[in-house]
Amino acid sequence: MIDTARLITGILLAAGIAFSARKVHALNTSGMWTAGILGVIIMGFGGLRWAIVLMGFFISSSLLSRLFKRRKASLDEKYAKGDERDAGQVLANGGIAALFVLLQFVLPENRIPWLGFAASLAAANADTWATELGALSPVRPRLITTLRAVDRGTSGGITITGTLAALAGSAFIGLLAWVFTPPALAGQFPPMQGFALVTLAGLAGSLVDSLLGASIQSIYFCPACKKETERHPTHTCGGSTVPLRGARWLNNDWVNTLCTLSSGVFTVLALMFLLPV
Repeated sequence: MIDTARLITGILLAAGIAFSARKVHALNTSGMWTAGILGVIIMGFGGLRWAIVLMGFFISSSLLSRLFKRRKASLDEKYAKGDERDAGQVLANGGIAALFVLLQFVLPENRIPWLGFAASLAAANADTWATELGALSPVRPRLITTLRAVDRGTSGGITITGTLAALAGSAFIGLLAWVFTPPALAGQFPPMQGFALVTLAGLAGSLVDSLLGASIQSIYFCPACKKETERHPTHTCGGSTVPLRGARWLNNDWVNTLCTLSSGVFTVLALMFLLPV
């Protein structure tokens, strides 16, 4: 049953947070509206505990993007989009989490929706932290599929620094999920078990992101400056980009969606077959 008061509170909070994020340029206009809708679903239908985990992801990832903006400015030409998240990025990072919130109406006292929700956000956070902090690595990244050294910012490139950052980002969400576990679920699994599952699932999701980036994500080439990029149809230099490799439909937003989805699926399978009640 829908709690009307909670839904109204969720609408007001989601609208306020999305508008504030737009004002500080964390979101563009389309991202603001999409974040508002997802926020209403998660805050209004889930409640405060679910909202806190969501905000843990959004605030920490946004702060890191701002703190290290200058350090990774030279890598912007590699990435598909800038620092202001648009509708596609918001959906890619939070859409699967919102689906798990809705799943709780079907399974109201089951642990799957809560841990799947947390794991999907852990994957999004792990990927963001790895991108932001991995750029600070003193050594060049290596492609996850072949371990060949590649340029910084290359899709699928990993470093020890970035991998540890992904683990930390995932563990941060895992910790929030542990501390704010809904009371109705508290006795269904040991706290450390939930923390470990969310953390490992988030890290696994970020590695799926890297595998897709190194193999079948759409990558383009700019003939004008002779550089690889995720940007299409125009590079940061103003030149037109042409397909280089990968599936044309599998852009960065789809890769991020599959990252969060894989984390959620990992969690569901683990709970069903490895950690049954």
